[in-house]
Formats: sequence, C-alpha cells, structure tokens
Amino acid sequence: MVLNYIWTGFMLIAFVVALCRLFFANDTEVFNQIIASTFDSAKMGFEVSIGLTGVLSLWLGLMKIAEKSGLINSFARFASPVFGKLFPGIPKDHPSAGTIFMNISANMLGLDNAATPIGLKAMQQLQELNGKKDTATNAMIMFLNINASGLTIIPITIMMYRAQFGAANPSDVFLPILIATFFSTLVAIISVCIVQKINLFQRSLIFFFGGLMIFIGSLIWFFHSLPAEKVSLYSSLIANLLLFTIICGFLLAGIRKKLNVYDTFISGAKEGFLTAVKIIPYLIAILVAIGVFRASGAMNFLIDGIRWFVAFCGLDTSFVEALPTIFMKPLSGSGARGMMLDAMQTYKADSFVGRLSCVAQGSTDTILYVVAVYYGSVGIRNTRHTIPCALIADLGGAIAAIIVSYLFFPVA
Repeated sequence: MVLNYIWTGFMLIAFVVALCRLFFANDTEVFNQIIASTFDSAKMGFEVSIGLTGVLSLWLGLMKIAEKSGLINSFARFASPVFGKLFPGIPKDHPSAGTIFMNISANMLGLDNAATPIGLKAMQQLQELNGKKDTATNAMIMFLNINASGLTIIPITIMMYRAQFGAANPSDVFLPILIATFFSTLVAIISVCIVQKINLFQRSLIFFFGGLMIFIGSLIWFFHSLPAEKVSLYSSLIANLLLFTIICGFLLAGIRKKLNVYDTFISGAKEGFLTAVKIIPYLIAILVAIGVFRASGAMNFLIDGIRWFVAFCGLDTSFVEALPTIFMKPLSGSGARGMMLDAMQTYKADSFVGRLSCVAQGSTDTILYVVAVYYGSVGIRNTRHTIPCALIADLGGAIAAIIVSYLFFPVA
C-alpha cells in the first residue's frame, strides 16, 4: 500500500512540475527529458537485475553449502540470545536467524556483493514462516530496516571515489561515516521496536548495544591512531581478507561434512538465477518513478525552497548544496552516487560540500531499492510499517551526517 502511494505520488508530482515548467517557463524539452528518463530507468532496472544474476548465483550456491554443512544453524545458535529478542517471531535455532546474522555482518564490512544475495536468502527463509504470503511479517520489517539503515564499518567504495577526485586524504570521511551510519541503524532498530512493542531494556539487548558501542568506539580509536595514508589500505585489506576467508570457510565446512560440494553449489546457484528474474518488474517500477521525478525538475525545486527557508532563518546554508545526495539516497543508490560525484567535481573533494556528500552517501542505504528487491523476491505487496520506520532512520542518519560533518570539517 505504501509503495503504491509513493509510486503514484512521484509520477503525479513529476507531471504537475513538468506542466508548470511548460506553461510558466516555456520549457518545451521537459517532456522529452521525462520520456527519455522512463526508457533509461527501465533499461537500468533490467540491467541491474541481470547484473545481480551472477553474484546471486555465486553466493546462493555458497549459502547452500553453508546450509547443508550446518554452518547456518551454528550462526543461528550464536545469534539467538539477541535475535530472539529483536525477532521474536522467528523460532529458536531457525536457519533464517543465522542467515540474517551473516547478512548484517556482510553489510557492516561493506561486502555488498555478498550481503544482497545472503539477504535475499534470508527473506526466502522468513517467507516460509509467513502465514500471509503477500504481507510483511514483523521479522521481515525489522530485517529490512536494519538493512536500509546501512550500517557499514568499512566504506571502501566512497574512499576510492574520493581518491579519484584528488582528495588530499581520501579516508578523512571514514570516522564521520561510521558515526552517522551507527546512529542511523540505532534509530531504525528503536523505531521498529517501538511500533512492534519490543522491550529495548532487556538484559541481552542492553549488553548487545553496549558491546556494539564499545566495538565501534574501539574501531574509531584504532583507525584514528593510524597514519592517514594507511586507513584506506587497511580497510580494503581487512574486507577482502574476510571475504576470502568466508568463501574458503564455506567450502571447507562442506568438505568436512563430506558433501558433494559441486552439486550442492549448483543447486543453490539455480535459485540465484530464478531470484534475479523475479525482482525485475519490482525494480523497474520503482526506478522509473524515481527517474521521472528527477527529470521533471521536482528535486531542484525542493532544494531551492529549502535553501531559501534556511537563509530566511539566518542559519548557515553550506549544507544545502549536499542535500541532493541526502534526498536521493533513499530513492536511488546510483542517483545518490551521481549526486555525490557531482558535488565533489563541482565543489572539490576536500570542500565541506564534497565531504558532507560522501558522509551522507555512506550513512544509510537506498530504502526503496532495498524494499523493491527484497520484498519483490518473495512477492510481498503489503509492506506495513517498513517504509515509515526506514524513513525515520534515514532522517536520523541525514541529521547525524550534517552534525558530524560540521564537527569534523568546520566551515571556513
């Protein structure tokens, strides 16, 4: 229902803005831009889905080995003290708990290619517990919100982009991103817990969040103590080493259980192909709506209005130029990335706007993309309170990104 309102709203707003540009600004190219955007967005949605096929096949094949070897059940038992409280609808030792744990871990390490396939596997396992196949369960909503909040410890890609755009210290956004994305995830979990009436003051949850804060604080201290030029190198090395260790660990677990590793891998890889095909219509629908919204000029009108209001209130407007990245982030990952790159090209990578755009890009994930892909893979249409809670988390991440950027990169 919420996706229906969002999709329809984007299309109608784009149409109204386009008409205003046509009649009041005599802009005859606006509808050409919109039509071109619809075809480009549809093509991109198909290409993204097909591009996921290889990665999905690889990781769902490896996940099948992990499942048959008993690794998933081991992860489920390990995660049960905390996940049993956050996901009360999941039976004890159910394999979905272990898969969710692996997905969250992959997201935290910035291993996007591994996180998405594992997350889709988790959704399929959660769907098996779902009594209403077209309606999201509480466990699905919690899982989607943790994913959409985008908790990432090692933002390798953003640091690589900053290096390409000539940043003096590409890793100077590392700590601000870590703080902003942690705050976004915390807001996501708290908002879902409030709606689902989950008691946040249970001992296991207090220990978990306290331990997580200590862990994040330790990482901040460790990377802050490193020479600037070593931060990006160590981040990339740790992530790639862990990824290779995971792959080898799955294979060794299969061999130890005397599985036919090859046949087991092929069985899981076939599921990856079918999953990639299933998400195509959902992804095309949401990307077309976002593309039309951008092409109509509605985003530019929104930014101009905010700039005027902030200036009217007598506040600093330096952050306004980074708002396109912030506003685009929940709508389109590639769109937000494009806005971030444009900000670094226009204002320079080491400018306040360039740095804030990078922090905002790393603070959360793309809400509508995550919802379309994950829910689309299992045919969920009624998303219930998924998107409202995710938008609250995104707002928290955006506010944190702005505040942290002012603290770390004072405006001259």
